[in-house]
Amino acid sequence: MSASSHSHLMTSKERIRAAIDHRQPDRVPVDFGSTFITGIHCSVVAELRDYYGLERRPVKVCEPYQMLGEVENDLLDAMGLDVVSILPRHTIFGFVNENWKEWRCPWGQEVLVSEHFRTVEKEDGTYVFPKGDTSAPPSGHMPTSGYFFDTVIRQEPIDEDNLDPADNLEEFKLMDEAETDYWRAEAERLRGTDRAVITHLNGTGLGDIALVPAPFLARPKGIRDVAEWYMATAANPDYIDEVFARQTEIALKNLATLHGLVGDVIDVVVVCGTDFGTQESSFCSTATYDQLWLPHYKKMNDWIHEHTGWKTFKHSCGAVEEFIPHFIDSGFDILNPVQCSARGMAPEVLKERHGDRITFWGGGVNTQKTLPFGTPGEVRDEVLRRCEVFSPGGGFVFNAIHNVQARTPVENVAAMIEALREFNGEA
Repeated sequence: MSASSHSHLMTSKERIRAAIDHRQPDRVPVDFGSTFITGIHCSVVAELRDYYGLERRPVKVCEPYQMLGEVENDLLDAMGLDVVSILPRHTIFGFVNENWKEWRCPWGQEVLVSEHFRTVEKEDGTYVFPKGDTSAPPSGHMPTSGYFFDTVIRQEPIDEDNLDPADNLEEFKLMDEAETDYWRAEAERLRGTDRAVITHLNGTGLGDIALVPAPFLARPKGIRDVAEWYMATAANPDYIDEVFARQTEIALKNLATLHGLVGDVIDVVVVCGTDFGTQESSFCSTATYDQLWLPHYKKMNDWIHEHTGWKTFKHSCGAVEEFIPHFIDSGFDILNPVQCSARGMAPEVLKERHGDRITFWGGGVNTQKTLPFGTPGEVRDEVLRRCEVFSPGGGFVFNAIHNVQARTPVENVAAMIEALREFNGEA
């Protein structure tokens, strides 16, 4: 089945909107590079620029934690992508991307990074500092043979009997003038674009394990060890609930401010990237989800749906098929990355059970196996099969299952794009 039979050629914005509204678009819409969970590693971005014959220049690392590269407009056009982004003002390491400088990656690539990206080399690899503050302990570590940073856990000793929720709320603040100026300028930059616009919301990620250790804070307080955070959801749920409740209060105020600044320029908002699934199981029960997460997610999503035209995006890796009805009850419109290789996540099952109530943004090709290690022919076959299953009736935006990783052969990425064009009748 192809989506090419529609006579009306939609804009990218119309195409994305139709898909999310479960209407059949003129073709399967596609996203790469618009978020920190649908991105492309900077090394692959450079290879794609060469592959498509674009101007050679150092790639900007827009998200240094995972070393994701900026997909600029010429590459967006070459790949036929439908989504652009307003990235958060601050990176996950707490600094602003500005006054770009060259940096040589451990694998030899010359890239552009923020002037606040400050590192130190040690025997076991590269360390990066929160907010570029070299007087603080480093918050990220890239092993010598690595291609991205791991978080350095810097939790101070805690008294479990005297925990203060304020310690885990240090990073959640009302938007300041610099922040509001940034959003206003970004909205003007993209006002009138034919592409759909997506952004990550600030402060709405409830218990996102990438954020709990606070790699953006110089000296984080509270529960910052990932293992202890997970244990606290079971052993000290009242504490977690209090953190989430206060965080949500702040988020709702910022949402109102943000909407006043950007209005309908934005189409989709990434609300939260908290993972609930592993390859075979889940981090908690659906009952725990309903107790700790659902009420707060629902408050934020309900506000968004009542006051804006934005669609809400939930990221969760792993085996989360049984969570999907709960995500829907929480008010989420979109699920990413749709990890079809995890237990119970077969594409046919997902589409049949949930495809009329939530949009699958991802699931297009396996980034653990097929895309990095398969042949171009195997990539083509998998892409075509996934489009056959997910695309009927809308509710599907093509993306790989999470970010395209370093060392992924550029021929395979190109084969993925060509297969999508073939399905769409454009090849």
